[in-house]
Amino acid sequence: MEVKQIEKVLKAPAPHMVGDGFRVHNFFPSGYEIDMSPFFLMDYGSKIEFSARREPRGVGVHPHRGFETVTIAYHGAVAHHDSSGNSGIIYPGDVQWMTAASGILHKEYHEQSYSLAGGPFQMVQLWVNLPAKAKMSKPKYQAVKQVDMAKFILPNDGGVIEVIAGNYNSIKGNASTFTPIEVYNARLNKGVKATFHFKSTYNTGFMIIEGSVKVNNLEIADQDMFVHFKNEGERIEVEALENSVILVLSGEPIDEPIVQYGPFLMNTEEEINQAISDYNQGRFGYLEE
Repeated sequence: MEVKQIEKVLKAPAPHMVGDGFRVHNFFPSGYEIDMSPFFLMDYGSKIEFSARREPRGVGVHPHRGFETVTIAYHGAVAHHDSSGNSGIIYPGDVQWMTAASGILHKEYHEQSYSLAGGPFQMVQLWVNLPAKAKMSKPKYQAVKQVDMAKFILPNDGGVIEVIAGNYNSIKGNASTFTPIEVYNARLNKGVKATFHFKSTYNTGFMIIEGSVKVNNLEIADQDMFVHFKNEGERIEVEALENSVILVLSGEPIDEPIVQYGPFLMNTEEEINQAISDYNQGRFGYLEE
């Protein structure tokens, strides 16, 4: 099977704040002009220490339409609420897959006990585009807790592949998706090699959350770097040079036009205007700040 070649190993772009609780590096679409469809956006919150605070930091009420947000926690804890009455807490190792679709108001902030204690904080948030036929479907949540996560245990105490969505070695992820998507956390112990297989046409990238790895016995990628692959070949081999955590992303591109305006991700300008109108008229519901 042909090796999926590396396009480029990308360093983290300069960080910026989202609200006062999330310091993120936007790898795409603004950080680098790379095509990772169906993943439209990746905000990587590299590890940072937050001081203790009584009033939790976070992001106030904001709308979403036309896509899904996927929040993956590595350190720290995030609480959230939405205009449909849903709420929850995302602890380290957990994943929250929110389908905004036809529209939702949302707010997220540091969980109270974490905020009072302070400490390390590290997260990833992805925006996953929806195909046109699903953009106005009903909003929903999929909470993938660490304790329930589908896992492939590597032999000889090599580590674990946590399958959030998709399929790895016949282990199927908990999250359902609208288009073919693979999302894993590969937690590899030092010296271990792991192999991944994706279709040559899939857009694929590895975010190095922790540690250092050698990819395809060729290039080294360290913590906070993103490995972007070419759309050719199917096989990727990774060797952990130290205990490492890799966020693995691969998916079938959605070959449709995209028009983005802030938190709206649609196919046409008319749909964006409709989203703005619906939001201004209160059709996304109500959520207290």
